[in-house]
Amino acid sequence: MNKFLSNAGVCSRREADEFIQKGAVKVNDVVVTELGTKITRQDVVTFNEKPVQIESKVYIVLNKPKNCVTTSDDPQERLTVMDLVKNACQERIYPVGRLDRNTTGVLLLTNDGDLASKLTHPSFKKKKIYHVWLDKNVAIEDMEKIANGLELEDGEIHADAISYASEDDKSQVGIEIHSGRNRIVRRIFESLGYHVTKLDRVYFAGLTKKNLGRGKWRYLNEREVNALRMGAFE
Repeated sequence: MNKFLSNAGVCSRREADEFIQKGAVKVNDVVVTELGTKITRQDVVTFNEKPVQIESKVYIVLNKPKNCVTTSDDPQERLTVMDLVKNACQERIYPVGRLDRNTTGVLLLTNDGDLASKLTHPSFKKKKIYHVWLDKNVAIEDMEKIANGLELEDGEIHADAISYASEDDKSQVGIEIHSGRNRIVRRIFESLGYHVTKLDRVYFAGLTKKNLGRGKWRYLNEREVNALRMGAFE
């Protein structure tokens, strides 16, 4: 059941399990709450009282702007990433992973639930590169600490690569990391006494924001989609 819902673009497989347990899914007009329920082509599935059908897969990369939340719906009615791509397709797409409200840069949106689950699973390592602006110059000793590894409250973390983003400004840093832990880049620098004033993701799982203005989006090409599906990226 969760695979069917993810393939239909309703949500990721993990989210589908939560919706099933909450009673939001019906099969042939009967609420189903048992995980692992099998269905056939003849079954009629509804989610929140709306019929669910398999959709064409859509893949979009967005250059997320500041003051924009990474969610499908916001109770506070703030600008969401879905507002920026609302005219992109009829299919129900959703963001893969999260960027903080004030973090900008590369964000993937899709209705491919299997791919979304793979890219957000902790065991699936995908390269991310961030451009980080700090409130003061970063000491070379701290750069070395980040490269060698730091102990945070949720375990050790180290950058795969780190360097100054500008020879003339030591308060700007480029950091490459594979971890998907929450607010990891901000927490790395906060642990050393720095405050991140601006954070921009320039690379995610093979995707960049090249030629994309802030707040703009584009469809992925076939080569990019195949690379994501096969994990053919760093």
